[in-house]
Amino acid sequence: MEQQNKDEQYMRKALAEAQLALREGEIPIGAVVVCKDRIIARAHNLTETLTDVTAHAEMQAITMAANELGGKYLTECTLYVTVEPCVMCAGAIGWAQIPRVVFGCADEKRGYQKYAAHALHPKAQAIGGVLEEECRELMQTFFREKR
Repeated sequence: MEQQNKDEQYMRKALAEAQLALREGEIPIGAVVVCKDRIIARAHNLTETLTDVTAHAEMQAITMAANELGGKYLTECTLYVTVEPCVMCAGAIGWAQIPRVVFGCADEKRGYQKYAAHALHPKAQAIGGVLEEECRELMQTFFREKR
């Protein structure tokens, strides 16, 4: 139960990042990286702001966390992200050797589970559905308003 509470607490931080993305006109996906019960990176999508298709929340958070720790491997970290990572991000998560990934809602169209189920590190644990409704609602609201 304690881990579930922590997961929800950190997912709320990722949701706050997603809200920032929404206010900036970005697809509302947020991410945080936690190491030893401390947030070491917070990020949200910046693809529109940077005109860079690779500027996903996860990619930004991985880079920040690696800079914070002074190394490319994030072997003692957990990545929290509001939406299931895409194939590109799952590959980066795998290369960074992140052992635990927690996401809010699944991405039925572009999620890694559909196209690259083995992209994460072989020993990594992925947990989906944490604050799923809040994460899904944020995405649905964004796309409803775009159309």
